[in-house]
Amino acid sequence: MAESMSDDKNIDDDVRLDKWLWAARFFKTRSQAAEAVNGGKVHVNGVRGKCSRKMQIGDKVQITRGIDVYQVTVLDLADKRGSAALAQSLYEESEESIKRRTEESAMRKLLNVSGAPAGRPSKRDRREIRRVKGH
Repeated sequence: MAESMSDDKNIDDDVRLDKWLWAARFFKTRSQAAEAVNGGKVHVNGVRGKCSRKMQIGDKVQITRGIDVYQVTVLDLADKRGSAALAQSLYEESEESIKRRTEESAMRKLLNVSGAPAGRPSKRDRREIRRVKGH
């Protein structure tokens, strides 16, 4: 059974927002996490986050990563990166967040299914493109 990451730390230890995001595997590197926080992509309890903000259990965190938005509740604190299973135990994503992300993903997949050709245009295609453009 997986142990909690905070078991090997003192309760008094503080975990910075950027370290927690990295430990929870939302970002591959701590510098990417810090860049996202400084860029306004992370909000804690409805307020724009700062890297040095001390995380607390129960905080509501909204993370914008690319075009996906995660809304999670902090369940545990960690300042070291562990296994993926341990990282997922640090937070709980809200049901509405999961539902919205899956719906948006399905819409993107539908929109990406286009009739665009797979490779370079053939000589005939290039002639047709020039004719349409009026060249």
